Amino acid sequence: MTQADALKDVLPRLVVYYQTHHDKSDKPISILPLLQPGISVSHVILAAIHINEDPNAITLNDHAPDHQRNSTLWSELSTLQACEVKVMGMLGGAAKGSYARLDGSDKQFEQYYVPLRDFVRQRNFDGLDLCVEEKMSLSGILRLIDRLKSDFGQDFIISLAPVAAAMLDPTKNLSGFSYMDLEAARGSDIAWYNMQFYCGWGDISNTHMYDFMVQMGWNPEKLVVGMVTNPETGSGFVPWEALSPVLFSLTRKHRRFGGVMCWEYFNSLPGDVHQPWEWARNMTLHIRSADLI
Repeated sequence: MTQADALKDVLPRLVVYYQTHHDKSDKPISILPLLQPGISVSHVILAAIHINEDPNAITLNDHAPDHQRNSTLWSELSTLQACEVKVMGMLGGAAKGSYARLDGSDKQFEQYYVPLRDFVRQRNFDGLDLCVEEKMSLSGILRLIDRLKSDFGQDFIISLAPVAAAMLDPTKNLSGFSYMDLEAARGSDIAWYNMQFYCGWGDISNTHMYDFMVQMGWNPEKLVVGMVTNPETGSGFVPWEALSPVLFSLTRKHRRFGGVMCWEYFNSLPGDVHQPWEWARNMTLHIRSADLI
């Protein structure tokens, strides 16, 4: 059974990125409200894991993962997993360097990969989201995927987070390699793609880009629509009144619609910083209401 086959029963996915973990007063921002009745989140992705020059100095955002400020976070993520929400880590993102360090010689790869592997194992992640926003070779990303599968097994979830335009045109891309070539080479090992339809790389005010991807041959089960959930987070925000008919159309055009993801949890509208989980409640009603029955 391939990775995608094993995950079909959660379609459409409802994926929440969790990068801002503390408010302005440094108080932890709880992720546990996502467990409330009426909310059906399938995956939470913890961001962002960075591989630094010192291979043993992995950071979660700006601090060591075992820093005291993260104690609440780790406890809450374990609670999510106990409640059957899959918890993944996001490697990379806008801060460059992680993938360059994994894209060198075999010796260099081992030097930087092994501490990452040990960290993933220690924190019991269900998978990794590879957010490659720097140049990386196709052979480099294939080597990383192969080692993750070898070390963690076929049930370990691997997703990637390309800008939406990269799924249509390899030249409109932050990652260096072609996602078409990657899918052809390792599609059976990749669960889905968290596509960034924002910051000038896509438009989710209509279904045109998504429909065109499917027409090009992409499997809709693997295409997760990524959106900013607050205009303060980035450009390309689409308000609920405009988003609702788009979601209605996507879920009906594509029987096996891959789902949606939010960037990011802490200030998601309509609840904003006071009730960010309301975005997930609204989205549950739009795409996963069958789970509430």
